Amino acid sequence: MPRLLIGLTGNIATGKSAVARMLRKLGAVVIDADQIARDVVRPGQPALDEIVRAFGPHVLLPNGELDRPQMARLVFGDLDKLRQLEAITHPAVREVMRREIRAQPDDAVVVIEVIKLFESGWARECDQVWVTHCPPETQVERLVKYRGLSPEEARARVAAQNPQAEKLAQADVVIDTSGSLAETRRQVMAAWQAANC
Repeated sequence: MPRLLIGLTGNIATGKSAVARMLRKLGAVVIDADQIARDVVRPGQPALDEIVRAFGPHVLLPNGELDRPQMARLVFGDLDKLRQLEAITHPAVREVMRREIRAQPDDAVVVIEVIKLFESGWARECDQVWVTHCPPETQVERLVKYRGLSPEEARARVAAQNPQAEKLAQADVVIDTSGSLAETRRQVMAAWQAANC
């Protein structure tokens, strides 16, 4: 097991990935739950087979891969379908993440980047919880600029998530990403040093 397990979370477009890259450069092992979630639904994986059984073959592309935009349309705004999808994918993601954490050396600092860190129970297993934060209007700007969403789509995505205040209240470390990358990097360095990494 690693020397230190840091849970990194924050709402959509609050800079989690930028902070994760900074931590990786400092020597942390970063485990990205979103990437694992993509991996566990690749063709041939049991989770993809379960998704097809639950939602039908129309969620597949002609090449057998999951049609992510189609899946998003199905579950976005339908809490029951979202929970059904999460009941399939979350256990598979958790299993892979646990395996990756256990594989790390005893002196490692491991960061798990998980958007639903609190909701999934991962926060209880972490030594520290770091939360990235920026104003909602910055989130919308980033979603429009970097992900190509319309302002309306971006606002809907931001509004669909739990309020940032809930995560901030449970954080050991808050990283304000509303400024420059250099400002964010200074906060990350200070938190890293305070954690004796």
